[in-house]
Amino acid sequence: MTETVRASGGNREIFGHPKGLYVLFFAEMWERFSYYGMRALLIFYLVKHWLFAEPKAYLIYGAYTSLVYITPVLGGYLADRYLGQRRAVMFGAVLLTIGQFLMTIGGHGGQ
Repeated sequence: MTETVRASGGNREIFGHPKGLYVLFFAEMWERFSYYGMRALLIFYLVKHWLFAEPKAYLIYGAYTSLVYITPVLGGYLADRYLGQRRAVMFGAVLLTIGQFLMTIGGHGGQ
């Protein structure tokens, strides 16, 4: 005997998928766009605009790349232990938005 249980309430679907999946997809798409865009330009920006020596620019690039992959472990711990899933996602989205905004502010550079 098989029984299908449907959730009742405010679970809306778009094309058969939960509405929240599209929010998650677009947030992740924007984050990946930002990350790969930053990777492509970071060393050029550090060397040409801020006048860093290339070895130091490579060190910063390596630190940035490693932090991108290490910090989700900390975020997962905080989400599981203290914040909960929804608050952690909202907190991450707010931090991402603030970071994106701060990148639009231009500096005077080393020139």
